[in-house]
Parts: sequence; structure tokens; C-alpha cells
Amino acid sequence: MAKIFCVANQKGGVGKTTSTVNLSAGLARVGQRVLMVDLDPQGNATMGSGVDKRQLALSVYDVLLESASITEARVRSEKCGYDVLGANRELAGAEVELVDVERREKRLKTALAEAQSQYDFVLIDCPPSLSMLTLNGLCAAHGVIVPMQCEYFALEGLTDLVNTIKQVHANLNPELAIIGLLRVMFDPRITLQQQVSDQLKSHFGEKVFNTVIPRNVRLAEAPSYGLPGVVFDPVAKGSVAYVEFAREMVERVKTL
Repeated sequence: MAKIFCVANQKGGVGKTTSTVNLSAGLARVGQRVLMVDLDPQGNATMGSGVDKRQLALSVYDVLLESASITEARVRSEKCGYDVLGANRELAGAEVELVDVERREKRLKTALAEAQSQYDFVLIDCPPSLSMLTLNGLCAAHGVIVPMQCEYFALEGLTDLVNTIKQVHANLNPELAIIGLLRVMFDPRITLQQQVSDQLKSHFGEKVFNTVIPRNVRLAEAPSYGLPGVVFDPVAKGSVAYVEFAREMVERVKTL
């Protein structure tokens, strides 16, 4: 059965999408069967996986409205080695359309249950806001991976996210927990980043992943070629770090 993880952080610009597509590619590289679900109407994770969001016949929007199954709506990204349940602008309308619907926050969970046996990992890229879409992701997931920069404001955003996860855990999804914090865009030369990193480790302990993703130009360039960095330039520092992170995830899942 697949382990389902949300990549979430209520703060924007912290590398959620970069982490989702690169972890997906890294897991595929170490022999895992992966489905990447894009829950952001911007569709960046879809485009960053080599899938053109404008050409999608079916998307996660159709799955949430129960007019298509995941098996029908998913697309194979041959270059990246994983399946994509893509998103495009249509998804923005799902928020409004789901308002009066029964089980609206459990739509994704129900859909994933049918396809779970076909994957080892399902990774969900959530939008930065706490919306009905993010709620669907959190209700479907076994855990949350939190990418964060080692900066002061990131710590404030983390407090908000932890409270949100507690509420969802209490009311909607008793399985939900933070799996770990991933330090991204890390520059060891900056003293403040080192200090925040140490604070995180002292406060969250084992919840902080050992792998650290360095600030890396090749990771930033990769989306313009429609690929994760792991595929675009496998020997770049950032790409190597994400494959290492994929291995750490495989090991961590065994202990959950």
C-alpha cells in the first residue's frame, strides 16, 4: 500500500513544488513507484514534471468532482519516471463547486484509496494557502513533509502549520502527523541560517531530516526546461541531495 505524503507549508516561496517534483524523481530513481498529485491551480508541479497542463484531457479537478478516476486522469511522465495527476486553472473553480458538496474534504482520499495498491509513494503538492484543496490533501495523507528555509519568518509560519495539522488530526484525519522538516535553500556560510537550523534540531529533534538541500542554481533553472533538477542535471549538488533525501524517506517510512 502506498504511503501518502503532503508537501505543505502555509508560507509561499519555500520550495514546496521544487521539493515535490525532485523527491518524486528521486524516489523513482531509487526504484519506487510514485504518483505525484498537483493540488495547486497554478499547475507548476505538473509543468515541472514534463507534462503540459494546457493539454490535459482530465485533471485532479475531474477527480475531485468525481467525474473521473485517478486511473483515467493520471499521465505518465516518461522522462521523470513517475505518474502525474495534473492540475490547471480549472482547479481554481473546484473551491467554489465543492462548497455545498457532501464529504467535500474527503474527495481526494476516496479517489486515492482505489489506486493506492499501484504505488509505493503518493506525493501531494499543496497550494500555500489553507484552502479546501489543501484540506483535501491533508485529509488524504498519512503525514506532512514540511520544506522550510532556515530564516526567522519561516519559524513563525511553521507554528501556524503545526496548529493547522493539529486541528485536522483532531477533527478529520487521526493518522495525520508531521513526518519531518526538510531544510531547503540552505547556505552554510550564513550564520543566521546555521542558528535557525540548530534551533530546529534542538526543538524538533528526530523530526528534522538529516538531508539538507543546498541553495543551487541548477535546481532553480530546471523548471524552465519542464523537468525536476534530479532529471535535468543529475550531478548538481541540489539533485544529489534530493536523491539522498529520497533514500532517507524510504528508510523513514519503514519505521512509521
